Amino acid sequence: MLITILIFIVILSLLVFVHELGHFVVAKRSGMGVHEFGFGFPPRLIGLQKIEGRWRVVWRKQETSTEATIYSINAIPLGGFVKIMGEDNDEASDPKSFSNKSFGARFLTLAAGVLMNVLTAWVIFSVGFMIGLPVAVNELADLPSNGSFSEQQILIGGVLEGSPAETAGLTEGDIILSVDDQSIIEITGLQEYIQSRQGETINFEVKRLNEVLEVPVTTSLETSPEQGIVGIGLGYYGKLNFNPPQAIIQGAKTTVNQLQAIFTGLYDIFTTKEGIQGVGGPVKIAQLTGQVADLGLLPLLQFTAFLSLNLAILNTLPFPALDGGRMLFLIIEKLRGKPNNQKIEQYANAIGFMALLLLMLVITARDVSQLESIKNLF
Repeated sequence: MLITILIFIVILSLLVFVHELGHFVVAKRSGMGVHEFGFGFPPRLIGLQKIEGRWRVVWRKQETSTEATIYSINAIPLGGFVKIMGEDNDEASDPKSFSNKSFGARFLTLAAGVLMNVLTAWVIFSVGFMIGLPVAVNELADLPSNGSFSEQQILIGGVLEGSPAETAGLTEGDIILSVDDQSIIEITGLQEYIQSRQGETINFEVKRLNEVLEVPVTTSLETSPEQGIVGIGLGYYGKLNFNPPQAIIQGAKTTVNQLQAIFTGLYDIFTTKEGIQGVGGPVKIAQLTGQVADLGLLPLLQFTAFLSLNLAILNTLPFPALDGGRMLFLIIEKLRGKPNNQKIEQYANAIGFMALLLLMLVITARDVSQLESIKNLF
């Protein structure tokens, strides 16, 4: 459990830090003043500040110059933050203030965190494809022709309700290691073997997450084209890799496909009765992180890229306190042709932040209540 929490903290910190790094870099490039760029959240442990060409150490609450950026390491290791001059609509008299920059510079600074998370996912997918990322496909013909597919195995892509497979305990996502101690890596070969054992018991050895299980399945005497005699849908699982240029292209394609899938999932959450039940909080994500970490480094890399894209999309939502909400206020200001009422913006962002905290508490409480270790206490 401790290892799972540590892995989760490292991944979350990396993704939040990268997000804030995007804001920082674009703000600096746009000529904005940046008071502080920190790893972790305050209180400050130590920092560095360059004044008149010389670096000096800044300890904890030591007074600092407001003219130079402090690069700090802070006590709470959960991501990072950037304090841009005038981002809260103060310091309006300074030409380096956020509020005094052009619409384009401000909009790009706000959007840079999202873009950085998308870029991070692209890099992870690209590097992963150079090494070999785990993938699942229905048919080998579905694989890109310019890629190399290795460590081929058969995957259970679906289990029909009421079938012998469901009764025996096979589940979607199981990887078939052997049947009756025979290793078979071709779907047609496995189908032929299963058909030859109609009415008999077949012993499936499957890998489920990080466990290897023996599952005896008694096949049906009655058969149908839809169910067969076992009731499983089959696909292929293995590692797909490309040469570096192709890996970069495939990484971009995968990033776009994952973004589309996440947007579709969000649409389903907001337009179906599933609602908040389809949302996972930190506890659920930490639990999933532990499960994926058990599968190895490459699946963990994939999961990190997926979380990075989720963080990007979450921040694009036009909700106060999120980057998307602040970008929406900028667009409204541009359309109006004059600055917005700053008090209204501040109140909206404060209320939005509290609403997000409340939602997070509700989701976290629900996720904790669903943990098996908690259920066993009652």
